[in-house]
Amino acid sequence: MLAAINRHLESSAQTIIDLQRSLVGIPALGPLNGGPGEKDKTEFLKSYLKDMGFAEIREMRAPDPHVPCGYRPSIAAIIPGRNSAKTFWVISHTDIVPPGDLALWDSDPYTLKVDGDILVGRGVEDNHQGIVSSLVVAKALLDLKLTPDMNYGVLLVADEETGSKYGLDYVVKRHPEIFSPGDLFLVPDFGEPTSEMIEIAEKSMLWLKVIVEGKQCHASTPKAGINSLLAASAFITQTPKLHQRFDRQDPLFDPPHSTFQPTKKEANVENINTIPGRDVFYLDCRIMPGYDLDDIMAAIHEIGDSVEREHGVTISYEYVQREQAAPPTPVDSEIVTRLMAAVRQVFGNNPKVQGIGGGTVAAYLRRAGHQAAVWSTLMHNAHQPNERSSIKCSIKDAKVMAAMLFDS
Repeated sequence: MLAAINRHLESSAQTIIDLQRSLVGIPALGPLNGGPGEKDKTEFLKSYLKDMGFAEIREMRAPDPHVPCGYRPSIAAIIPGRNSAKTFWVISHTDIVPPGDLALWDSDPYTLKVDGDILVGRGVEDNHQGIVSSLVVAKALLDLKLTPDMNYGVLLVADEETGSKYGLDYVVKRHPEIFSPGDLFLVPDFGEPTSEMIEIAEKSMLWLKVIVEGKQCHASTPKAGINSLLAASAFITQTPKLHQRFDRQDPLFDPPHSTFQPTKKEANVENINTIPGRDVFYLDCRIMPGYDLDDIMAAIHEIGDSVEREHGVTISYEYVQREQAAPPTPVDSEIVTRLMAAVRQVFGNNPKVQGIGGGTVAAYLRRAGHQAAVWSTLMHNAHQPNERSSIKCSIKDAKVMAAMLFDS
């Protein structure tokens, strides 16, 4: 049975090209990225799934007044298996990021370019490859009229690129009935070109806006003001203390420790001869599991308090993103053992588990008690100009998904 599926997948190159061309041509940008949301792309995918032969397609609409239609759609479809109590879900996201500077692209980002095995266009890797691989598996099952050992579920969610509030987070919280306790979850949205990295854990994430307020004045009379840039600089130079204080290490992660990095700096005054009275900068903190983010914030406040006392400024903080690390997926869980076996079978390599500093939608599943793994074969050019995806890798990833559906 699996051999027949693999033969079908090996002949799916044109299907992959055609589907990628359609998806690239329907930009799905969320409102925070200057777009109208995922409605048009989701409508196309609903029609595509129906034409494939899915008997039932469920749409879940997260209300969002910031898009013209008033909602952000996610869709789920299932092919029944012999064991109807368990579903193997493949979860991909439909939204993309903007193309950025068009001068850096060699072609129109919203028109698919085919260069041998390589497909170029915005979204082809992040996350169309996951969508396409999951759908060619479904097409093989439906075309060949085969019944997998467990249900096969395709879940296409909105809003991954800007926080998932209107995507998987909404689905997990508002529609938990679509999942069962024994379900397995694969998120093909992160991975290595070698296909060997299986993500089972993530660090906590804290993006913090730090606002330093002093008093603006003429640079020739500095005593008449309070230099906010000096105070902000003093704060930034003290951030390495956080690495010393929160020094827990775990080789599962790379790097194996927490990171606290000053990153973005907003412009202050426009002219050279004015001492700035307000400075704003940002911290990107990726924190090892086991540390409470309240404790991290308490330590950051200690730094801020000392800067306030020394420089006479006022410092306030705003969360840009705050995500406490979800429990990791156990190494011996069914999703991990099935995935490792399938990757070995298809790629003939040596997959290994790892934790990452970034965030994926798997965290929402893990917090809800589900087994989730993140894996794919990616070139690591998401969000870059001339984003690329491999047809061969899409097919091989699909073979891995197919192998996971069968018990032997």
